[in-house]
Amino acid sequence: MPHRISPMRLAVALPVLLPATLLALAAFWPAILSTQNPLTGLPAEYLAPPSASHWFGTDQFGRDVLARVVYGSFSTLSSALLAVGISLVWAIPAGLLAGLGSRRVERTILACADIVLSIPEIFLSLSIITLIGPGAVHVALAVGISQTAGFVRMIHTEVSRVQATEYMEAATGIGGTFSQVVLRHVLPNSLAPTLALASLRLGTAILAISTICFLGYGPPPPTPEWGLMITEGRDYLSTAWWITTFPGLAIIFSAWTASLVSHAIRSTP
Repeated sequence: MPHRISPMRLAVALPVLLPATLLALAAFWPAILSTQNPLTGLPAEYLAPPSASHWFGTDQFGRDVLARVVYGSFSTLSSALLAVGISLVWAIPAGLLAGLGSRRVERTILACADIVLSIPEIFLSLSIITLIGPGAVHVALAVGISQTAGFVRMIHTEVSRVQATEYMEAATGIGGTFSQVVLRHVLPNSLAPTLALASLRLGTAILAISTICFLGYGPPPPTPEWGLMITEGRDYLSTAWWITTFPGLAIIFSAWTASLVSHAIRSTP
């Protein structure tokens, strides 16, 4: 029988579809939203305010701000997705090992996680960037490492919860091997809350990456990147507010969308 979409699932999904679709179009099919070149502009049109020809205005080099915001979404969002992916790659094995291993292993892993959690994420990210150097991939790696400890804690908690359920005892009692129980029961039932956290942490990753790029540790100019665009426009706040305002709104919109996705995952029955 085909799977029916319940009204509850539809009500949860609809508010998320529009902003998520808009971000996906901007990141992977930017030409649909803007036909302007984000890297070149006309000097005669520099610092032009928002108008019918340039909806978000132009910057100090005459480049279309809308085009740079749209094309910059790929740089910021791909780095944020990579950061969350790096966190999960490290956190899933560590969380499973902490939940399924010996007491000594559990204490060691959780103690390391607590040490990392005691350091502010942005400070840890900047420290890692200082060691490995700037760049888009390095920024994603630094943010991903700084977020790993939270995922380890979450996965450990979920693994411990699943282990205490009756169906885990039943799965072991009917002759399931350790690997079968972990792959068929522990891991799938522990990942649902982790996915909700991953969506939420995607928003914080976007904010962290934009902050680091604002400080100049991300991709170099003239790469369209939201944090870098805010840096380039901060000297023109009094005369050309649109250069910084629209990239800032894009960052807020993306973080808000990630929060909506996280809420939808948690609310889906």
